[in-house]
Amino acid sequence: MRTIAVSPLSVLLLLLALASTPAVAQQQQPAAAPQPAPVSQGQQLIRAGKLDDALAFYQQELRTAHNGAGVVLDLLGRTQEARVHFSKAIEAAATPQAKAAAQRAMAMSYAFDNDCANTAKYEEMAFDYWGTVPDYFRQGEALNEAARVCIEAGAFDAAQTLYLRGQEAGLKEPNISPARVALWKFRTEHALARLAARRNQPEVAKKHVAAARATLDCNPEMAKDQEVFFPYLTGYVALHSGDAKTALADLQKANQNDPFIQVLMAQGHEKLGEKEQAMSLYRKAAATTAHNPPAAFARPFATKKLLAP
Repeated sequence: MRTIAVSPLSVLLLLLALASTPAVAQQQQPAAAPQPAPVSQGQQLIRAGKLDDALAFYQQELRTAHNGAGVVLDLLGRTQEARVHFSKAIEAAATPQAKAAAQRAMAMSYAFDNDCANTAKYEEMAFDYWGTVPDYFRQGEALNEAARVCIEAGAFDAAQTLYLRGQEAGLKEPNISPARVALWKFRTEHALARLAARRNQPEVAKKHVAAARATLDCNPEMAKDQEVFFPYLTGYVALHSGDAKTALADLQKANQNDPFIQVLMAQGHEKLGEKEQAMSLYRKAAATTAHNPPAAFARPFATKKLLAP
């Protein structure tokens, strides 16, 4: 007998169509064949006459399925296919907040292709939503995410503009705490230092590194969570300034579970001719299953390194 493969999403769509038919909805199901929990919940809502709630439930299930499929396809490197699902997740979003989350996921899909312009396009959509709430902190974070992608894509001017706009938005937060103000200052100095290093401006980079250090030292509350990002900064600047040895010494103090840090360290080992150590780190980075800016850069980059002759 020939076996036909059916995707979980196809099954969900079929069940949704069947559940929307009154005659089917009221038909008794055999006790020996219990329905999956999501369908059972939807059926219960339909039978209770709560049709709006049932529709919202199924829309959420569809959005979740499409988003999950998109994430998996991005991790597999099938980004164009992933965007079909993210587009459907955006369309199926039941609330403006859900739509903003789906738009952010679409932005990350473009980040897997190192596409600054389209990443920024969809992060701007999320930015617009958070402005209506308003949540100025999340507005700033949306632009910071896009900016981080743009730096590694080589779009330095776009990245700088996005970082500065993100800080401007974040500082609009009503009754903002001193620690939050310091956080935005630290993030901006961090970004400007990395941008200067990429632009081959070592003296400018040093100035911003010093400003980032001073901000941490003057704000111990903020520094509790942010101190770990300082060796990432100094390691990044050293690496892109041609000092691989210093870069590795600093990066070893950063978050060793971050795939982006793993890639930076692998690049440092490569520059020192230490291929075995580099490949080990590239394998770790290529195995990440996150769907965020560090992973979006690190997984494809590391995978290409591993596949290179």
